[in-house]
Order: sequence, then structure tokens, then C-alpha cells
Amino acid sequence: MIKERILIFGASEHARCVIDIIEQVNNYQIVGVIDLLMTKGSSYQDYEILGNINDLPEIIEIYNVHKGVIAIGDNYLRSRNAQIIKMSSIDFSFVSAIHPSVILGKNVIVGNGTVMMAGVIVNNDTTIGEHCYLSTKVSLGHDSVLADFSSLSPGVTAGGRTTIGMCSVVGIGTNILHGRTIGDHSVIGSGSLVVKDIENYVVAYGSPAKVVKTREIGEKYL
Repeated sequence: MIKERILIFGASEHARCVIDIIEQVNNYQIVGVIDLLMTKGSSYQDYEILGNINDLPEIIEIYNVHKGVIAIGDNYLRSRNAQIIKMSSIDFSFVSAIHPSVILGKNVIVGNGTVMMAGVIVNNDTTIGEHCYLSTKVSLGHDSVLADFSSLSPGVTAGGRTTIGMCSVVGIGTNILHGRTIGDHSVIGSGSLVVKDIENYVVAYGSPAKVVKTREIGEKYL
């Protein structure tokens, strides 16, 4: 079988997890890693650092590779990198990394560039956007929607018809009741219980989850 050649963007702890999934699935050949901080020519997880994101046009030409996955845990940074990559090469496309143990229900749609870790369960008729991140043992109920660049941390359980806004993150072990909506660019703290809708651009946590402050686009949360 001829494997598609891809690039990995990012060389962090999160990237190690993504590389592990890709190696287990064994559908892609990793050509190398793109990272802003590591030295060109050095090694990361046995793959060569080919340069940083500003070198992408040259890397595409030299290695003839036009696909990849952004292995960056921070939602906003992931979105910014996606924009830069598309501006560098309009023909570049993104692949998803889905662990072999993931269970997807009927009519589930998964956007390009999304990463799903071991033990994720996504129930029927759910739509997951582009460049989302579902971590270990996430359970997402039926008819839910995850907007682009959103993420669910390990052990998150969400009832059916849940909506998570763009670039929002739900912290470790949080439970979300059926039919609740979390707005764009919001952060839900670990161990929370979401019993009512949460608006855009806020940080909320607790049981029940309550808004504790507003936040700016791109504000650090990791």
C-alpha cells in the first residue's frame, strides 16, 4: 500500500501523542516535523525537523508533500497556524488522526485536521468541525456539534445535543448536561458540571459551572 506523505506541525508533548496515533493507524508516511523553536536538522521522535512554518513553501517544493496535521494543543494557536499554512499554500490540505479504538456512531461527520485520542466515543448524528481535539475517553452524545478548533479534555462527558463553540475548551473530567451550549472562545475549568448555557469569551468552572471572568481571543489557558 502506498502511504500518503504528510507533515507534522508542532513538536510538543501533544505532538508525541498525535505521532503515536499516526504510527498505529499506519496510513500515512511522516516526512518530517515543522516547528518554530527546534533547530532545523535536529530529530524529534525519530523524525527530522525540516524547518519552521515560514519555511513551508520551500519544504513543500523540496519534499513534494501537500498534506499534514497540526499537532498543537492550544486551540487559538492551532487556528493561527492553519491560517498561515493555507496562506502559504492554497493546495495544502489537512488529515485527521483518529486512534484505532475510537468509536463513531452512524452519520458522524469529522472535519479535516481533527485529532481523537484513545477511547473516544462519539454518538450518532454528531458533527465535529475542522482541527478539533478530543482527548482520551471523551464521550460525546448524539446530535452534538463541535465547532472548528474546539477541544474536549480527557474524561469529558457530554449529553446529546451539546454545542461547543469555536476555539472553546472543556477541561478534564467535566460533565455537560443534555442540550447545553458553550459559546465561542470560552474555557470550562476541570471537574465542572455544566447545567446551563455558557456565553462567548468567558471562563467558567464549578459544580454547577459559573462564569468567573471574561477572556480575550487567544488568551492562554494551558
